[in-house]
Amino acid sequence: MTRILITGAAGAVGRALLAELAGNGEHEVIASDLTAPARLPDHIRFCPLDVRGMDPDTVIKTHRPEVVIHLASIVGQTTREFAYSVDVTGSQNVINACLKYGVRRLVVTSSGAAYGYHPDNPEWLKETDALRGNVEFAYADHKRQVEEMLAQTRKDHPALEQVVLRVSTVLGAGLENQITALFHKPRLLALMGSDSPFVFIWTRDLARILHRAATDGPAGIFNVAGDGALGISDLAERMGKPVLRLPPALLKLALAVAKPLKLSRYGPEQVRFLQYRPVLDNTALKSEFGYLPELSSAETFDLWRKAAGL
Repeated sequence: MTRILITGAAGAVGRALLAELAGNGEHEVIASDLTAPARLPDHIRFCPLDVRGMDPDTVIKTHRPEVVIHLASIVGQTTREFAYSVDVTGSQNVINACLKYGVRRLVVTSSGAAYGYHPDNPEWLKETDALRGNVEFAYADHKRQVEEMLAQTRKDHPALEQVVLRVSTVLGAGLENQITALFHKPRLLALMGSDSPFVFIWTRDLARILHRAATDGPAGIFNVAGDGALGISDLAERMGKPVLRLPPALLKLALAVAKPLKLSRYGPEQVRFLQYRPVLDNTALKSEFGYLPELSSAETFDLWRKAAGL
């Protein structure tokens, strides 16, 4: 039996992971977050934990987990300072506590956003490609910084096993986030000259991947995505919606005017986000990590779309 501590357990991915771990009863699981998940499975304990301060040290010292699964992160709208305190400072606090109290393995959910949004990104990004998370995008910038800390930790403290998962857009029945908000619009926005493909991973697939990462899976860095990609045209066709295609220069100009007037929370830098979305190659996930996603990107999107009534 492995003792596993999960940070960020009250989020959508955390809840899916708790359900996955509760189903077999093979491990001692401690769920942690600011507040307890709405439905805590039987035989799983909860302890409050705020990654921004001393809680990681206190909780890991008290419970002495063999494995820590670090999910705590900020994706939604908030201040840059708060997001940094959770994503970067919080991750450093978790790493420090793992090293201090002899945790055997640390599993971290990073993101494909760590590669950055760049015109010279390969068509399919592999784990060996450079991490260039854009400074102008808080989430991408913070995930890159966290990965840099993890890389330094691997160099300085090789005894701490690491599994770093660069996760694509997560979808599941009933799950809503900033990305799915785009799909609820009457028209999908696209930029001329770029189809901006998406890769998706099903919540249940991700939960199973995290389970394997915490137990009998190999250490390493792995892109996490279902097979295939869907462009804006593909998504629009599946939902029966039109596509509004704009010249990139026109959209940049419009946002440059609208943001200072508080007509949009996005500035011209957002155009890069729409143009150069990272597309993840999942070959290593299948061949080295040993997991074949049950649902492809298209099947994952269709599952979400049907549940959303689109």
